[in-house]
Amino acid sequence: MIGHVLTNSNQNEKTSYKTDSAKEKPLRSIVKSISWRIIGTLDTILISWVITGELALAFSIGSVELVTKMVLYFFHERIWNNIKWGK
Repeated sequence: MIGHVLTNSNQNEKTSYKTDSAKEKPLRSIVKSISWRIIGTLDTILISWVITGELALAFSIGSVELVTKMVLYFFHERIWNNIKWGK
């Protein structure tokens, strides 16, 4: 059942922004992206703190990671927009 859902149960159904936005509004996607980035950065800060033992250094690493991962994600998405596979 889960595999059926994950592999798109209706293979003939094409999605567009209009149909996709009916399922999830763009604002919800933005809020989810921000909340996920916060969780990821907190994870990086915690791991950095455990490894270095220095909270200030951990926050510095987390701050850099916050920016670099957003930039990397942007380019990752732009590259995937040019890949036809799975569309």
